[in-house]
Amino acid sequence: MEQLNQFTSDIYVKMFYQYLQLEKSYSSKTIEAYMHDLNKLYLFLEEKKRLEEVALEDLHSFLSYLYKQQISPRTQARIISALKGFYRYLIYERIISEDPTELLESPKIGRHLPEVLSIPEIESIIRAVDLSTNEGHRNKAIIEVLYGCGLRVSELIQLKISQLRFQEGYIRIIGKGNKERLVPIGKTAQKAILLYMEDRSNLTIKRGNEDILFLNRRGGQLTREMIFMIVKQLVQLSGVSKNVSPHTFRHSFATHLIEGGADLRAVQEMLGHESITTTEIYTHLDKEYIKSNISLFHPRY
Repeated sequence: MEQLNQFTSDIYVKMFYQYLQLEKSYSSKTIEAYMHDLNKLYLFLEEKKRLEEVALEDLHSFLSYLYKQQISPRTQARIISALKGFYRYLIYERIISEDPTELLESPKIGRHLPEVLSIPEIESIIRAVDLSTNEGHRNKAIIEVLYGCGLRVSELIQLKISQLRFQEGYIRIIGKGNKERLVPIGKTAQKAILLYMEDRSNLTIKRGNEDILFLNRRGGQLTREMIFMIVKQLVQLSGVSKNVSPHTFRHSFATHLIEGGADLRAVQEMLGHESITTTEIYTHLDKEYIKSNISLFHPRY
């Protein structure tokens, strides 16, 4: 939080901080590193420009400055990663229309592999839902859809009843950049939604939220923060020790598909990735999964 205090006048940095903390579930140490790296650019600009006004030439000047400071390639890569994350977030929130980091190249120093849940761990989390509570069927449906369809949190909270196509076995998703895609939905997730819909019919729904699928107890749209809290509570009750966020179910969805032999292009379409290189990280996860199993069970490994 100390690094965040340096940006007290910048609402977009505060929003990004909350996004990293609540939706991405990054550790406090990682978030502090992001804030530290953004602060480097902030100080370099010397208040001549706000962060959301930065152009590509400003970033090239900044990287040239870092090079002259003899900052290591790994640190440079981390700083670029933080900047890309920040400006992609601003694009996603429609604060800016063009990403100034799009053409920035980062040193190739390996890729971070996200946390993934095993199938038994996911089943444990689902079993932790107390179906006797008013929100029980809703919370179970949320987990079933996160894992069963691989949705982003923003896509989940914006999901509308009119986007459900159960007869065809699909849901229609409006993803990043207002791009539409059809995502298959299985019978288990469908059943969970239908059971929740019975409870939903008893809510007094706020005006403008009539078509929103997942609602809070006051009949309003759920927030990202609320989804984060629901997931964290269920993970704690389940006894799963991993650092789990709503996005972990999306990673697990993709990884389990790849492990099961799904076509990479099909997984790309279901996730709504613009580039297949983003989806390819799950092939690395698959290899790591295979390697870990060999190291555990092969007597000569």
